Amino acid sequence: MKISAAFPPVPDTPSHIALAERLGYETAFVYDTPALQLDVWMTLALAAERTDRIVLGPGVLIPSLRHPMVTAAAIATLVGLVGEDRVIVGAGTGFTGRRAMGQKPLKWAEFPKMVADVQALLGGEVVTVDGAAAQMLHWEGQAVDRPIEVPWVLGVNGPRGIGAAKAMECGVITSRPRPDVDYSGIAEVMMLTFGTILEPGETIDSPRVLKAAGPGVVVGYHALLEQRDARLSALPNAERFAELVEAVPAAQRHLHLHSGHLTELNPIDREVLAPETLSSALVCTADELPERLDVLARTGVTEIVFQPIGDVARELTALASAAGLG
Repeated sequence: MKISAAFPPVPDTPSHIALAERLGYETAFVYDTPALQLDVWMTLALAAERTDRIVLGPGVLIPSLRHPMVTAAAIATLVGLVGEDRVIVGAGTGFTGRRAMGQKPLKWAEFPKMVADVQALLGGEVVTVDGAAAQMLHWEGQAVDRPIEVPWVLGVNGPRGIGAAKAMECGVITSRPRPDVDYSGIAEVMMLTFGTILEPGETIDSPRVLKAAGPGVVVGYHALLEQRDARLSALPNAERFAELVEAVPAAQRHLHLHSGHLTELNPIDREVLAPETLSSALVCTADELPERLDVLARTGVTEIVFQPIGDVARELTALASAAGLG
């Protein structure tokens, strides 16, 4: 089982990625969430200057947020800084990169073409964008030579996304896999995870644990509500959660729902979060972690991508130690 990490693009993230490298993490993904945090590509570039080994990439970028040429140039810049073997590109349809701005996620019917356009540009090809021919025109010395070939993973949870990933020969990164997904034929299956390693004698209802694992748990409420997924009703305090959300004017509901996403508990989250909801997170003692990872491996997961929340340095260090990273 590979162990990687994910981070929101905030001012401390480059130094946290440098710490993750020293601790032995495989890859550092940075979210593409401009409504919530800072710029993903600037953050990755700063991390590139502070690291020597760890693989870097957006996880996951939202193609609609930028012209495909802008995305291709950003990938080329990162490759120029660290080399092809240290870059991976994750792409997704837009939870929450689009939903936090009141937009629906991209349609799976349209998404593969958006990714393919960027890949073709990196390959040195001419593509049609907005009715006009586009090609990376960088001369020698202005960028790394084409073709630029880096691995891609798609942010997916259900069968349509899995099907697209298989057709595009990409790996996948998932956070809320549905029971009917089949990972057969996909070489890389990454699971975005949240949680914390418990201190001796610590209980899951301690304030530290709730702060470290809570934001990662309640985001499931956000997603299931917006997707109108029936699985929401099975979660603790689901009715109260729906009431609180519906009390917010519809035009600004997404602003309140996604505030603090994956970093802090917002006012709605704090009313809903209960200790029993942490059962879905990676909350365990150091001795219990190997079995937790084995359970994930038996479902087809090949890599966990852990997002530390709260005391980021503590969370990165505790998980690395429990996982035996060197």
